[in-house]
Amino acid sequence: MARYQVGIQTEARIIEATRSLLAEDGMEATTLKAICDRAEVRSGSFYNLFDSKEDAIIRVVRESIEAVDPDPHHAGTDTVDDLVEAYIRFFDEEPKMARVYVKAALAGDSSANGARRRFLRHHQRRVERFADAMQRGNTSLTPEDGAVQAELLLGALDGLAFRWALDQSFDFPKHALLAAERLV
Repeated sequence: MARYQVGIQTEARIIEATRSLLAEDGMEATTLKAICDRAEVRSGSFYNLFDSKEDAIIRVVRESIEAVDPDPHHAGTDTVDDLVEAYIRFFDEEPKMARVYVKAALAGDSSANGARRRFLRHHQRRVERFADAMQRGNTSLTPEDGAVQAELLLGALDGLAFRWALDQSFDFPKHALLAAERLV
């Protein structure tokens, strides 16, 4: 039992070190060495818990996204407005994590131990949630049409997020709300 607790504590230190490095200096400065130094662990301990630095980064970003989830238990109570507001809130409340998310999604490649697959799965789950909310809001919408509308809305939101990542003076919330209003 003691070994299990040590592993949990080590994992928590690594996650906190990754979170603080990302918040302070962004993804470029969040190296494996910096994470291990900050967490006061050796790289072997890191690799016992994570496959790569990208895994730790994805975990931190996922936790930040989950913190603004309007329906964290996925009970099907969220509306499209709730989901769009959560998307906007993530960018408003966690701008550094949002920037990391956008950059990591764009930079993910096949050599990053499946990072691209994880981002694609995340996107597919978002499409399913948006489509479900759209269908609950409009019962005449077919599942196929709901999925198409969800892809269009998320494509617009992701494009606006990319624009914001390039220029933080861009009014992301205003444009995200306009996209939702016009595409739903």
